[in-house]
Amino acid sequence: MFSKDRYGKILVPVVTPFKENGDVDFDAMVKIGEMLLAKGWADTFILTGTTGEFFTMSAAERIKVYETMSTAFKGRVPMIAGTGAASTREALELTKVAARIGFETVMIVAPYYTKPSQREIQEHFRTIAAAVPIDILVYNIPIFTGVNTSPAMIGELAKISNIVGIKEEAELNAKQMTEFLNATPDDFIVYNGDDTMVLESYVQGFERIGGVISGGSHIVGDQIREMIDLLLAGKVREASLIQRRLLPLYRIMGQGGRTNPVCLLKEAMKMMGYPAGYPRQPLLSGTAEEVAKVREMMMKVGALGKKP
Repeated sequence: MFSKDRYGKILVPVVTPFKENGDVDFDAMVKIGEMLLAKGWADTFILTGTTGEFFTMSAAERIKVYETMSTAFKGRVPMIAGTGAASTREALELTKVAARIGFETVMIVAPYYTKPSQREIQEHFRTIAAAVPIDILVYNIPIFTGVNTSPAMIGELAKISNIVGIKEEAELNAKQMTEFLNATPDDFIVYNGDDTMVLESYVQGFERIGGVISGGSHIVGDQIREMIDLLLAGKVREASLIQRRLLPLYRIMGQGGRTNPVCLLKEAMKMMGYPAGYPRQPLLSGTAEEVAKVREMMMKVGALGKKP
């Protein structure tokens, strides 16, 4: 049975570092995992999620990430494999491989590019859930997939025993988290997938909220953990001050018209000593001007140098 307590409050979608020639740097990814654990900034690793640039990776590369990270970290930290794909066939095969490797939970994004109907989304998840014995988190991120999995449909999917929760990209439809909660049973867990919405998600659901799936925790995981702990201890004002302080950092990652913050997140990570590598084209590394602005903001929020 799925337990949100096992996976903790901060689930980090680990970046996939690419070499300058575009190859996956598997050794560097293990080093990033080691650094996250040493800092205490990750309760769980999520592999080949959006921050992991799965959309530019082949199935073989993703499977090698599952294998590499499982070998390095099994028994040391819980891990969830991102197994979503544009086609049901590929998502199903990736999920079966993850199950064979030993993953107990996978995260599957709604099919992208095709803009499936709600019935088609339902059949996509039904097909996969019926074929594997492991738990599934639905990943709803309409800004990238072009489709929203509706609260009514999540209510239907929650009736399937091994569809146990949802990761919601929360900022663009902030109250939908409440609608997901209202449409599902008490043991169905909602994860906030947006660093900007940590406090808002907890206030909507408290014990029904699993935590945050947080790319930003690569660089400010200590502050995000402090913020959550303060909120759950009833110190709402103190928690809100941290969220307000961090918001400009998240926003600066979108400069230059970027939708996915991973390019500049990797630049910030390199400032902290992570072997974050490069994004894979078509995504591009930050310009000198962008990197300078990221560095300035990292200093301002205390991610580099002393905390404010």
